[in-house]
Amino acid sequence: MPKTENVMQQLESITMELYKKKVKQCSNEELYEAVFELTKTALDKKKPITGKKKIYYISAEFLIGKLLSNNLINLGIYEELKNGLEAQGKSLAKLEELEPEPSLGNGGLGRLAACFLDSIATLGLPGDGIGLNYHFGLFKQVFKRRMQYTQPNEWIENPSWLNKTDTTFTVQFGKKKVKSRLYEIDVVGYDNGVNKLRLFDIESVDESIVEKGTDFDKTDIKKNLTLFLYPDDSDEAGNLLRIYQQYFMVSNAAQLILKEMKEKNYDLHKLNQHAVIQINDTHPTMVIPELLRILTTEEGFTMDEAIRVVSKTCAYTNHTILAEALEKWPLAYLKKVVPQLVPIIEELNDRVVKKYKDSRVWIVDENQRVHMAHIDIHYGFSVNGVAAIHTEILKQTELNPFYQIYPKKFNNKTNGITFRRWLLSCNQELAEYVTSLIGEEYKKDAAKLEQLLGFENDKKVLNRLEEIKQEKKQQLCTYVKKQEKVELDPNSIFDIQVKRMHEYKRQQMNALYIIHKYLEIKSGKKPKRPITFIFGAKAAPAYVIAQDIIHLLLVLQKIVNEDPDVNTDMKVLFVENYNVAYAERLIPACDISEQISLASKEASGTGNMKFMLNGAITLGTDDGANVEIHELVGDDNIFVFGKDSDTVIRHYEKADYVSKTFYEKDPVIKEAVDFIIGKQAMACGNKKSLERLHAELLHKDWFMTLLDLKDYIKVKDKALNAYENRNRWKKMMLVNIAKAGFFSSDRTIAEYNRDIWKLH
Repeated sequence: MPKTENVMQQLESITMELYKKKVKQCSNEELYEAVFELTKTALDKKKPITGKKKIYYISAEFLIGKLLSNNLINLGIYEELKNGLEAQGKSLAKLEELEPEPSLGNGGLGRLAACFLDSIATLGLPGDGIGLNYHFGLFKQVFKRRMQYTQPNEWIENPSWLNKTDTTFTVQFGKKKVKSRLYEIDVVGYDNGVNKLRLFDIESVDESIVEKGTDFDKTDIKKNLTLFLYPDDSDEAGNLLRIYQQYFMVSNAAQLILKEMKEKNYDLHKLNQHAVIQINDTHPTMVIPELLRILTTEEGFTMDEAIRVVSKTCAYTNHTILAEALEKWPLAYLKKVVPQLVPIIEELNDRVVKKYKDSRVWIVDENQRVHMAHIDIHYGFSVNGVAAIHTEILKQTELNPFYQIYPKKFNNKTNGITFRRWLLSCNQELAEYVTSLIGEEYKKDAAKLEQLLGFENDKKVLNRLEEIKQEKKQQLCTYVKKQEKVELDPNSIFDIQVKRMHEYKRQQMNALYIIHKYLEIKSGKKPKRPITFIFGAKAAPAYVIAQDIIHLLLVLQKIVNEDPDVNTDMKVLFVENYNVAYAERLIPACDISEQISLASKEASGTGNMKFMLNGAITLGTDDGANVEIHELVGDDNIFVFGKDSDTVIRHYEKADYVSKTFYEKDPVIKEAVDFIIGKQAMACGNKKSLERLHAELLHKDWFMTLLDLKDYIKVKDKALNAYENRNRWKKMMLVNIAKAGFFSSDRTIAEYNRDIWKLH
């Protein structure tokens, strides 16, 4: 990669201009602004990626993380700048810490979208992301009295990667009108040109309407529209606000896309030859009826013509098997927010009803609810799942009636991650060592990591991998001590579960294991080596049981860490306000990666890929992309437990799973579950919260925690014991790193382009 000439000279001329100081004399805050300026200038010199056809990737979330180091790496000037600053007694890492993290996403969906934008630009494909510019994002998580509380997450400050543009559109909500404003963030490819992340906002947003925590008037749309991602939808006003947000996003997207087509003098009847719209989950679904509305009311299309071209332009990615996550909006709500779309949605439904007698494929059901995914499937040209097992489950069960109608539309695109961020940026020690062993090519072609298998029996290489892991654990301990005021033992086994807090991801099962292990140690059965259990997760404000699980884990953190009989053998840490920056520290330090969702429920997961790439060993069910990890690394390099997806699906079909049976039959399970409402937990916990969680496990347990608990305990103990065979474990680390190349988002995007977008 060609290096920019004299990066440090450029930086010095910026510091002289801004502060009349040399680099050496600048404070970290001054230097951060100067490096920011340097990076922006380098981005401005990069050529935009162009072509005859462009992908528009519409998503409610883009969890882009901090951008400074990522941009410097992709621009090819990171090393030069880092070394130049070190020579002046300065640290680039310290500057990176000053950067606020954009709060534009929540979990895997948003992080995937960010990785995809990076790969689209790296592969030189013309393509932009389109979303919303949330002022406070999801929320900032704070813990008080061992409970989650929410605060606005203020991230927009100067200097900012956001570039304000002159582009504005009018968006109509029934009788209300708002004027939008487009902001753009540069997305630079690795050794390539620049695309954009395009985020819409309204200037009438009023941050001051947020009161205690994250409460605000949900009815004042002109003031609240882009304040928060996923506002609390436990009432009608919250549901309506989500529809307002979704329509605002897609109306702007549709207007922007058509504007760009016209500027290039393209025939809108051939829209599909110049644009492809990827609908990322169901949040952007209304782009389909909105495009139909504009084409028929403003561009002279008949409905037949409009449907023909829009159906060839839009493609849909399904990210979930959970029925509750497939959006279904009451028609009455749509009439309140977007009355102009209702006749179009009704016409789309009428066409489906005339053609197909099976009411399961209708867009509007008997309860007058609009199934957003059904619009995408009928009126798009591609439907993809995000892991091999997920796509099969969609075809065979969840979306089977649609698969019967449109078998050719369905395809699989296993998710991926960008190795620039999840190795080169967050684990520079490992990236440098890998480069010294196999050269630079893996940075652009991750499949080249397989060459590491040639070192499987090289003791020197295996020892260095172990040393790097130890360095990353030590770095995490230092960071945690500063952030959380908790001392961790870097020589303990780091067992980490970080992801959204949700019952199907089964953090509650991990909690029951911790209780079991605590009671074992109390009875004198000590582990061979201390264990540190680390969690990070946010629970949706309206999701009560998820908040109860957070509470239980924080209660366990207090009980375990303050018990002198136990705290030298195990520790529990729940990190506050888990985000991308925290993930970048936790993932390289992990020994055991917890991927324990109920088989058939996790569409893919991408955390599992990041951990694997950084040399952690997966402890997981055969679910989502774990299945493909298992296939790649083989039985000896992963720890798999639990019932398979077919068994789980059968339990749901027969409704024959009764958690109480497992509880009553097994004293180990009973003891762990009852600890939740025992004396110790009640002494420092919230009675109502703990009793509610206990009752949930005993009488409902929708995601079958107790079904897999005994096998989980057995296999997790096996993994902890396996850690003691250090030579064997180091080989497992090497195999996981070497086999991670398949999970590069560059590979995923190349497949999207080959099979769906066809941009070149």
